[in-house]
Amino acid sequence: MAGKTLSANRLRSALTMLGIVIGNASVIAIVGVGEGTQKYAASQFQSLGTNVIFVIAGSDNARRNTIAPPNRLVWSDAQAIASQVPTVEAVAPQINASELVIAGNSTERVTLVGTTPEYQTVRNAETCIGRFFDQNALKRSTPIVALGAETAKKLFPGFYPSATADACDPQGGSPVGKQVRIKGASYEVAGVMSAKGAFLGTNQDDIIFMPISTMTSRLVGRTSPYGVGIQVINVSAKGDIRDAEFQITNLLLLRHGNFVVQNGETFTIRTQKDALQIVGNITGALTLMLAAIACISLLVGGIGIMNIMLVSVTERTQEIGLRKALGATERDILSQFIIEAVILSVIGGAIGSSLGIGGIVIISALSPLEAGVSVGAIAMSVSISGTIGLFFGVFPAQQAAKLDPIVALRTA
Repeated sequence: MAGKTLSANRLRSALTMLGIVIGNASVIAIVGVGEGTQKYAASQFQSLGTNVIFVIAGSDNARRNTIAPPNRLVWSDAQAIASQVPTVEAVAPQINASELVIAGNSTERVTLVGTTPEYQTVRNAETCIGRFFDQNALKRSTPIVALGAETAKKLFPGFYPSATADACDPQGGSPVGKQVRIKGASYEVAGVMSAKGAFLGTNQDDIIFMPISTMTSRLVGRTSPYGVGIQVINVSAKGDIRDAEFQITNLLLLRHGNFVVQNGETFTIRTQKDALQIVGNITGALTLMLAAIACISLLVGGIGIMNIMLVSVTERTQEIGLRKALGATERDILSQFIIEAVILSVIGGAIGSSLGIGGIVIISALSPLEAGVSVGAIAMSVSISGTIGLFFGVFPAQQAAKLDPIVALRTA
């Protein structure tokens, strides 16, 4: 009987369900996109390497209060970490600079990274053409470089058919063995790195790598009176990253103890997991907030159901009075109207879930987000919509059940 009543008023039933449909679709789509964002962030952090610890020169306050970050770390600090910390797998010191690089008729401003061969292990950096520099090049300060994927295409456009071409598949020849000029000096291209994409707005492929010894002797010079000043020490931990962080902190405090006491500026340690947790907390909070806003649509849909059901009670006064005169109990009338409200909510929830899943599929196809269909979100939204139908359908049903049959028939 409830189904026949609703099908007899299809347009009104459809409009009544609209709020539930929009609410369910919004909740499912937002939760799916939120989970996709967290997965995308995790994959971006994985491109940095595995169990990576970043030891950054200077404290947070020192870096904020000075134009250039103070070089409080030196190359020997990185060597000490590698030799004295047992929970460390590999260590790669790093210094950065920005210079104009010339190759043939191409001139580009590129970020230069001076480091050691261990950088490949720590930061999960692989070459797709040629090779990275080795320990011999580091010891001899050899003028040799490895190009990032994007940099290779910019400096040697004739080797690639288009800007979107794969850097590992040059069709006009290979950049390996060619020369680039930096500050008037020539450097041989040893290899091209595999593409890693952007990370937090920074293009990891628009980089040129060279031995740190070459960079300090030919480009940036000596920046610390205590040795070769470096900006970052990249560390890959063997086991628990917290153990390695604790041991590295103690070692550097021993090595820089007097300076720490006198100046309060030394180094900052950041871990890959810390950064991932921060991003996860932010995206989780945003997802929760947006899902809560979407739930308002479900509440509005429930109020719409109650409103329409109250109108239905008024319109069907004669029907209710006739049924009660023929022996229908208050419980029968109550059940019929509650069932009608629940049917509207459940059907609206099913349609909304389908739309939400469809939206997630479209978002996954058109964006880099690996948005997934959350079974929990679907179950939650459909359950909430059914509960809303039951809750907001009780009052109209009670109004219908309390009608006096004589009064109802007389009114009709």
